[in-house]
Amino acid sequence: MLDPVTISVLTHRFSAIVEEMGEAMLRTAYSQILNSSRDFSTAICDGQARLVAQAEHVPIHVGAIPWAVESVRDFFGARVRPGDVFLLNDPYHGNNHLPDLTAFVPVFVDGQVAFWSINRAHQSDIGGSTHGAYNPAATEIWQEGLRITPLKLYDAGELRDDVLKMVTTNVRHPHDFMGDLRAMIGSARVGERRLLALVEDYGSKTVIEAVDEILDGAERQARACIRGWKDGTYRGEAVLDDDGHGIENVAIRATVTKKGDGFTVDLSASDPQVKGFVNSSFPNTMSSVHMALAFLIDPRTPKNSGTFRPVKVITREGTIVHPRPPAPVTLATNHCAQEIAEAVIKALARACPDRAIAGWSRRFRIAIKGVNPRTKRPFIWHMFHARGGGGASPAGDGWETAGEGQAVGGIKFGSVEVAEVRFPLTFEWHEFRPDSAGDGRHRGGVGSVLPPARGHDGRRRGQHRGRRHASSLVRHPRRRGRAAAPLPAALARPRAAHAEDERGRHPGAAGRRLLRRVGGRRRLGTARQAPPRSARRRRGERPRPTPRAWLTTCSPSRATARAATASGSTSASTSPKSARAGRGCASTSATSCGTRPGRPCTAGSTRRWWTRPSAALWPQ
Repeated sequence: MLDPVTISVLTHRFSAIVEEMGEAMLRTAYSQILNSSRDFSTAICDGQARLVAQAEHVPIHVGAIPWAVESVRDFFGARVRPGDVFLLNDPYHGNNHLPDLTAFVPVFVDGQVAFWSINRAHQSDIGGSTHGAYNPAATEIWQEGLRITPLKLYDAGELRDDVLKMVTTNVRHPHDFMGDLRAMIGSARVGERRLLALVEDYGSKTVIEAVDEILDGAERQARACIRGWKDGTYRGEAVLDDDGHGIENVAIRATVTKKGDGFTVDLSASDPQVKGFVNSSFPNTMSSVHMALAFLIDPRTPKNSGTFRPVKVITREGTIVHPRPPAPVTLATNHCAQEIAEAVIKALARACPDRAIAGWSRRFRIAIKGVNPRTKRPFIWHMFHARGGGGASPAGDGWETAGEGQAVGGIKFGSVEVAEVRFPLTFEWHEFRPDSAGDGRHRGGVGSVLPPARGHDGRRRGQHRGRRHASSLVRHPRRRGRAAAPLPAALARPRAAHAEDERGRHPGAAGRRLLRRVGGRRRLGTARQAPPRSARRRRGERPRPTPRAWLTTCSPSRATARAATASGSTSASTSPKSARAGRGCASTSATSCGTRPGRPCTAGSTRRWWTRPSAALWPQ
């Protein structure tokens, strides 16, 4: 048995390796989705496909990696050699979904595969019938993109150029794809070199023995935390509005039985798989459950395979959480991954009410394509801006504009100015949306607003000279624009941000999609061409919210005063607009339900996540 100091040092060395792999990826990737938004993850597994270390990137990615390693290892068996590089993206062979291409580099020690250095990165495009890989019209997986089952790209250090040509031919932007793929492989090679250096420093016997000690230590920490929770059987449910093909209110049901220092999550009562792309592949479901546990335990506990040993997961094939092929699954890493974790946390909130976090905002992936008039090259832009907020906890307010819960801040939105330089897009501003968070002793995180720039004629600049933008973006129903494919009804109407206060009393304000196309042949202007704020006010447009409102939360007394001022009365009342809509405010103030004064109240009209307090966050 190794001494604790050595184990601690090696634990941090493994962590440093995956962090360096991430930095190498960030600095060498071509696509905006990777080098700006950071939609990638790095990890190390041992020869038994056990997760040893992961960087703090995207939790939903890393939790599924052991199944991917098992798939590659079992398929190639003894044909794995030093210098090999493998690829995989098929969700029915161990991956989350098709856009997340995974590169594996085996690390040999004493003639055996001791480790796997892994990079999983979301590709800007992976083929299929729509750009950007998200196809709401898909009813089978072949319509979503190129399926790569375990594949050897490098054989003993030699590139298989025929295989590479086949892959790049089936994506829309092969130049960018090649650059991102080289960055992924380079990142994994960095991990390989650092692991070999670690073995040289400490010896193969010490390093390999340390893996068992690291995993066992993480298991002990997780079990010690779980042991303090209340025993019992608990149930949680989360609902997807629809699948886009007529199936509505798709339920994910979790029955959690906690006993001693472990628990079982039974998802077999979940609804049957659906026709649309919201099904969750089995590895994605396992990752979602493990992600929920990671949110609840001590954030100082290492997140590896040992951490998740106290959890047993039961699923039933043919359900939304374990579909049979060829069901489409591309949206699974957003939805229903977020709903699976939500159902589990909702159930366990009764066992550990001081640890579970409140509901996070929903977000659907948006991709826009066109031709850049400056470079004459086609582009695909993935929108990561204008995100909702994170849920609150007993420890404090939710994260502002943190985005979706399965990434918990790991995916960034990047700089608007950089986006304007790289793409033919211009925006008026990108800022917090005032009063959009659910209120409470600790409020939810606020959302954000990203309107496109207006020309001096007052029209939205949403088109450049040349080809019109095609987009899978969902517009607000009151705004013009056509979608590239049929869209789920859940996308076609305003959605609640669902970032609640820590007691789950009030959901956040309804989300809004502002980016749209307009007619006319017009070159996209720069940010300096947007009319000044005074000009917008003269035209009667709504001015930008004042900065002092960005980070404030309306108390009932402040909300009452605001509403009284706006209506000219001495007490808060329902606005005429909301009264006409039959949606009078259900609270004593115009904003205690998360709605800005003068706007329709959202109380009672949006689905909440859960009603128990919630807490420990993914380590910041």
